[in-house]
Amino acid sequence: DCDIEPSYSDLDSSDSGRDEAGYMHREVVREKVATWPIAYSCLTDDEYKYTIGLFAGKATFQFTHPKAGSSTETETTTCYCSKYGIAWHNAKTKQWKNLKFNIIEC
Repeated sequence: DCDIEPSYSDLDSSDSGRDEAGYMHREVVREKVATWPIAYSCLTDDEYKYTIGLFAGKATFQFTHPKAGSSTETETTTCYCSKYGIAWHNAKTKQWKNLKFNIIEC
């Protein structure tokens, strides 16, 4: 619901890795690829269907987010959704609990 904490990772080529002496050799092909973990603690049926529907049938999508290092600027990047999960549906209250997924920059 709030406090999204993006993380940034470098992508190494398939030639990267440790040699037989244990030394790491890296060939970075891309720097600072962003991941935004999203979590909703409680959703109604309609909110859940709407949120999941945003990604249905889409391998990638456009995602607008705050620009790294700026509190006033935004940027739009091509992303995909990964690690989708939901923990619980309460039939009595018609609420879903703990929807979590990652939005990852392509």
